[in-house]
Amino acid sequence: MNMEAFVLGCGGMMPLPYRHLTSVLLRRDGDLFLFDGGEGTQVSFRRLNLKWKKINAIFVSHTHADHVTGIPGILMLSAQVDRNEPLYIYGPPKIAEYIETSRRVLDMYINYPIVVKEIEAPCVVHSGDGFYIRAFPLEHTKTCVGYTLEELDRPGEFYPAKAAALNVPCGPLWSQLQAGNSVEAADGRTVCPEDVLGPKRSGRKFSYVTDTLYRPSIADEVRGSDLLICEGMFEDELIDQAREKKHMTASQAAAVARDADVRRMCMIHYSPRYTDRELSRLLEQAQKIFPAAELSRDRMSIDIPYVD
Repeated sequence: MNMEAFVLGCGGMMPLPYRHLTSVLLRRDGDLFLFDGGEGTQVSFRRLNLKWKKINAIFVSHTHADHVTGIPGILMLSAQVDRNEPLYIYGPPKIAEYIETSRRVLDMYINYPIVVKEIEAPCVVHSGDGFYIRAFPLEHTKTCVGYTLEELDRPGEFYPAKAAALNVPCGPLWSQLQAGNSVEAADGRTVCPEDVLGPKRSGRKFSYVTDTLYRPSIADEVRGSDLLICEGMFEDELIDQAREKKHMTASQAAAVARDADVRRMCMIHYSPRYTDRELSRLLEQAQKIFPAAELSRDRMSIDIPYVD
């Protein structure tokens, strides 16, 4: 099962000619999950040729303009095709009012169900086949949450030789064992999955954190992530400004990644004061703490493989 993240925009506060506002799409096989939707989200969707019409759910960190102004366009574009499945939108207080007001004032034509759920973190907000998405509180100038998508453990590796030795014929019964079901062998004995499978294997974890003061507790929430998308808005020299505006520096993002023992961390939500070339200063500072730190870029795709 493939999982891939697409950075649709990596900027904070205001869009720039070369940098859209913060938005990340996570694709897990046929499921599409959008995390925030800043201005310019639709442009990156089109340039990446992504199937924006099939978004399952939108997860909003908070209702500041640079994280939500791209959502009304997504809602209207999704009405250009037949869609029966509901679109779920999750976020802190005010997200329902924002969606309803946008629909009313813009006189949107919507031909599919939209289900808006205001959340109070920490909580599980969404779940599906083999995964769940959890929200946890952050500390910003208004109510803000981070999100993790975590897969359930996978069955262990299947050993055909063991199944054959236990008189289980090749075919549908092998599939049932791999799915975790007991079967009856040719000699009438019951064969359990643990008789032919290795130990369970962990699933993958994706985490999204933006617009928050640094707090050591963030590492607990994102611990063990295969990919952490984390705000690194300012360089260390502007830490006082970061505290005042309740944002993180690149070094603080790196500290979260280090303490959480994540496999990969990409920074996002850069201050518009930095040109793309100047972002190297943020990367330098982050890599002193977490050497594997990376800069995200608009329309960057990031594969999230299984690690067995």
